[in-house]
Amino acid sequence: MNLPAVLSRGAVVFALLGVVVPFGGPAAAALPVVDMEQVMLAAQVDPPKSGTGQTPGAAASVLEVERALSAKGFLASGSVDGHYGTSTVAAYAAWQRSLGYSGLDANGYPGPSSLTALGSGRYTVTRPISTGSRTSSYGGERVNARTRDMLAAADAKLAWSITLSQGSYTSANPSSAGTHDAGGAVDISVAALSTTQRWQTVQALRTVGFAAWLRNPSQGDWPYHIHAVAISDTDLAIGAANQVHDYYFGKNGLANHAADDTPTAYRVAFTWWEKYRR
Repeated sequence: MNLPAVLSRGAVVFALLGVVVPFGGPAAAALPVVDMEQVMLAAQVDPPKSGTGQTPGAAASVLEVERALSAKGFLASGSVDGHYGTSTVAAYAAWQRSLGYSGLDANGYPGPSSLTALGSGRYTVTRPISTGSRTSSYGGERVNARTRDMLAAADAKLAWSITLSQGSYTSANPSSAGTHDAGGAVDISVAALSTTQRWQTVQALRTVGFAAWLRNPSQGDWPYHIHAVAISDTDLAIGAANQVHDYYFGKNGLANHAADDTPTAYRVAFTWWEKYRR
């Protein structure tokens, strides 16, 4: 039997009963793609849920991550469900520790290096998120490079300057309930701003990818200020990540989880820094 074969665009095409077989056969099929932005979104939104509901748009990527964690013995097969809940957070943290990471680098939120290593031979990673240097600053307050760039982008939208009263990676203020202990969380002074300017600042921060709220003295032991959390920062403290969950569902990010009191005119569609930049 004559089986002619030709090489065309990197594929061997066999003229056998009209069947075309790609070069390398089925084993050469493309690996699944994991979108890190979607995985990080789920890692913030899913854990506080009362059930195991999936975050729209994120489930397919989360499933690939969970399958890889399960295959390596870090996650029970029953938890491979596309919901990045507390079990997945714990499993991913264990995976990070197995790589030699510790502290913020083993917090259960994927970094580009650990996510790529987990997917070796299983999936490829797209849309990686990087916080950059953890020793950057904005207005003299410590933040990471990603948060610094976000603040600069929000600042550029305003006719006045954003002034930080508290940065990230600090536990100096106990009333912050640990949200500033890691990256991505800042407080902004508003004493010199009018009410309208305060809300416009909240709007600018939300536009570039912060979960941001205007805080007032009736809510806690603090003066008027804006509290902002950089959505999808991989260094977030658990409390700050839970505030992103609240923001996603239109709540205030406080212990009472009440409705967001931001006037409708100053609200924007949920987004994050990388999506905003696109």
